Amino acid sequence: MNATMPNPASSTGPSDERPLVQVRDLAKVFDVSAPWLNRVVERKPKQFVYAVDGVSFAIPAGQTLALVGESGCGKSTVARLLVGLYPPSRGEVIFDGENLTTGRDPAAQRALRRRMQMIFQDPYASLNPRWKVLDIVGEPLREHRLVQGAAALQERVAALLQQVGLSPDDVGKFPHQFSGGQRQRISIARALATNAEFLVCDEPTSALDVSVQAQVLNLMKDLQAERGLSYLFISHNLAVVRHVAHSVGVMYLGRLVEQAPKAQLFSMPRHPYTRMLLDAIPDIRMSGRSRTPVQGEVPNPLNPPQGCAFHPRCPLANARCSSERPVMRVVDAQGTQVACHAVEEGRQA
Repeated sequence: MNATMPNPASSTGPSDERPLVQVRDLAKVFDVSAPWLNRVVERKPKQFVYAVDGVSFAIPAGQTLALVGESGCGKSTVARLLVGLYPPSRGEVIFDGENLTTGRDPAAQRALRRRMQMIFQDPYASLNPRWKVLDIVGEPLREHRLVQGAAALQERVAALLQQVGLSPDDVGKFPHQFSGGQRQRISIARALATNAEFLVCDEPTSALDVSVQAQVLNLMKDLQAERGLSYLFISHNLAVVRHVAHSVGVMYLGRLVEQAPKAQLFSMPRHPYTRMLLDAIPDIRMSGRSRTPVQGEVPNPLNPPQGCAFHPRCPLANARCSSERPVMRVVDAQGTQVACHAVEEGRQA
């Protein structure tokens, strides 16, 4: 098989169109060592966790890339790296052709950061309980000096609340006066306050009831259609991903193992881990399809397996899988990328 290394610029969209967001070989290493004296007394070395290890992808303007995987695989760390909450240990984040990870003029960096915002997982924890909605949604407007005067600020916040399906009269209320879905709408209004073009959504509906999840997801899709927004959508719920994403990246132990257009990934998953994730979805239609239960446990990130990190749980693993780390390769005309020796060698059924 004459596979080649993927070009990050064309991994999620047409090659003749520059993506809005490009991530190249992104990595984040955390030092989780015990204090120095403890290590000296106990004669223990330093310990590091490779939370994100060489992740690359691209997101075209107006599209949604979803990252999925088990808890602890590095999805949320990727989200925080993109918006600058964590500095990367290696790699680049390029937004609209500008590198966010290199030293830049603070004013230029600030202008770029204004165009990307984050929606956090828990609407109960991400809103200041002591602030009114006017202050919560108005904070980015004041911080970036986008409005002048109290009257203009209130008018702008009221308009933002209307865009997310809330009443303009809610500006004087506190977060505890709203339901979970309404609080997440306030978070979305805050993210839209700076006219952001790219939203990083870290499991924005996982803390909500199922019926409320649908309302928030439909709101996000409507806003995307109206404003041409791009999303990085972090989730472990494949049903939600199927509803919102254009393309999907599957992460395992800090690495991308498969990336494909949504329809391709759900109809013909290639990586054994992706197959296991899809098989774990309850078959409510009772179609009788064959299912492979997820085997084993996620390895200890302090001591990950050699070679392919998934090989201890993989039914297709061989000696090469336990010694050689696979690289992402394009495997079909639809642009599916897979990091798997079994797929590369044709051992997959």
